[in-house]
Amino acid sequence: MLHYREWGAGDRVAVLIHGIMADSRCWWRVGPALAERGYRVIAVDLPGHGDSPRAEEYTPEVYASSVLESVPADPDLAIGHSLGGLTLSVAVERLRPGRAVYADPAFRIPKIDGLDLGGMMAVAKDQTVEMVRQGHPGWSAEECALEIEMLAKWDPATAMALDSVAGSDFTPEPVVPSLVQLADPSELVSEEFAETLVYRGFEVRVVKGAEHTIHRHLFENFMAGLEGWI
Repeated sequence: MLHYREWGAGDRVAVLIHGIMADSRCWWRVGPALAERGYRVIAVDLPGHGDSPRAEEYTPEVYASSVLESVPADPDLAIGHSLGGLTLSVAVERLRPGRAVYADPAFRIPKIDGLDLGGMMAVAKDQTVEMVRQGHPGWSAEECALEIEMLAKWDPATAMALDSVAGSDFTPEPVVPSLVQLADPSELVSEEFAETLVYRGFEVRVVKGAEHTIHRHLFENFMAGLEGWI
């Protein structure tokens, strides 16, 4: 079972799945906002993140299975960001949420010859607050401090494991009503890929001016981009 945190006690259930390096605390504004809309919100810590156990291996299926074991089936809403979007894509047919929201999802992790993607990401473990501030100039002081706290509990082996799935395509079928919310620009979903998603039945919305961590960078815009879906 994964560690998780909850907000609210509504009749509707919302499941939140964070991205790599983060944990359930990154939803500190989203969780209460959804609770105010009548949801019981459950945000998990993926394996190797936060207070959840480490895993022997970190694969999309390990992430997805751990979520399925830890949250109620058939939630009304599921939101996955980045790696969380990839996790949701693998779990969605079994989880069967009423609606699925993929926030700047890592459906396709790029594979670039000569690039040690995992190694590049793993060094983030040793970032300082100043380094975080420089990398995310639009973040608040609270977000920068939180990033350091989350990195302290993050297992860099999760980043090293990405190399084994780089170049694969985990784009799901829109088996439930599905929204893809994108940063501006998105480094993970190109304009061409976004057009393909629309053709396949997804709704795609771009949050103007948002970096990859949309809900942490431009919270109000993130929430506005979910209107009609929450």
